[in-house]
Amino acid sequence: MNWILLIIGGFFEAVFAFSLSKISATSGKEMYLWVLSFILSVSLSMFMLYKAIDNGVNVSVGYAVWAGLGATFAVLAGILILKEPVSTLKILFLCTLIISIVGLNIISHK
Repeated sequence: MNWILLIIGGFFEAVFAFSLSKISATSGKEMYLWVLSFILSVSLSMFMLYKAIDNGVNVSVGYAVWAGLGATFAVLAGILILKEPVSTLKILFLCTLIISIVGLNIISHK
């Protein structure tokens, strides 16, 4: 259950990063909606991290997994939604990040 909380928290971390990009690209009422999205997603993301750590996940591993998943989701959102350029190196380093997250998860159970 704790790892599900971290996955959800990582997703909301990407949402707040995505919201930041939209805040700077919009104005008026739309900008305020993105600010609200940012505030809600930051709150949910931090709460999920807190709950995972409170339920027994080590802070060092929990934070690294949460941040790594957030970065992974943010890169994927950039590629799929914002149409950011894709390169072989970007995919290579994204895979390296995912392998590191899985490795942390594996060693935390020992």
